[in-house]
Amino acid sequence: MSARYQIFHDTHYHYDSPVSLAQQLAHLWPRPCAWQRCTAQQLDISPEPSSRRDELDVFGNPITRLAFERPHDELLVNAGLTVEVLARPVLDFQQSLAWDQTRDSLTYGSQPMSPQLIEACRYRFESPYVHLKKTFVEFSESCFPAGRPLLLGVQALMEKIFDEFTFDAEATQVATPLVEVLERRRGVCQDFAHLMLACLRSRGLAARYISGYLLTQPPPGQPRLIGADASHAWVSVYCPVSGWVDFDPTNNVQPALEHITLAWGRDFSDVSPLRGVILGGGSHDPEVRVTVMPLE
Repeated sequence: MSARYQIFHDTHYHYDSPVSLAQQLAHLWPRPCAWQRCTAQQLDISPEPSSRRDELDVFGNPITRLAFERPHDELLVNAGLTVEVLARPVLDFQQSLAWDQTRDSLTYGSQPMSPQLIEACRYRFESPYVHLKKTFVEFSESCFPAGRPLLLGVQALMEKIFDEFTFDAEATQVATPLVEVLERRRGVCQDFAHLMLACLRSRGLAARYISGYLLTQPPPGQPRLIGADASHAWVSVYCPVSGWVDFDPTNNVQPALEHITLAWGRDFSDVSPLRGVILGGGSHDPEVRVTVMPLE
């Protein structure tokens, strides 16, 4: 089974005053992986950048570095993609290693570590938006009794966040502390992914932030609206038996054919679709439009 999509990610910055110099970093190319492939991609930029360089970041994600050395009062970056998503194998969560054994296997010095374990360990620690606290251990206590299979515990945590939190686009901002998200029980997909990461990493487990897109269904009888979709975020946890396994706490599902992976890192700060440094510009807010269109 597979699904094909055409994706448009349009970003428009309109500056209050001219920007004289700018450096931008874009995560807008889908990451090649076993369950998806990108068959077409195009990046249109206005004004034309003074230089452009395509490469991989430290996590292996495709990135585009842009430099603008002439004054400009707006910036448009439009990415167009065609992506095929493949079905993932069905896993028996009961057969996964116990979560506490998994934690112990990720501890430095406990035993010789394979390259896979060493790579996973980079996602065990604090990051700019994900801090390790006893509060997160306590919140997830009921999900991880001693000896419980890892993936069953992670599934229970996903369900707990889905059941106890309300999606509210006005409740938080990018830098809202996770402790505040936990107190309010409200947020967006980015908050729920960060919270789940904090709970897992505070228990010594390895988990990474996944940035991507999600096909959303319009109301029955209504056409799909251009620009009505948005970037999405979910979590992937390392399981020694199965490798990396994805969970979407916003929707209480395992990502499948309707999830398109863009990039992964420690948290949102590693994989922001477009970020940079500018000289001038005054105040400005980006206008972002994302469209995910299924193809026959």
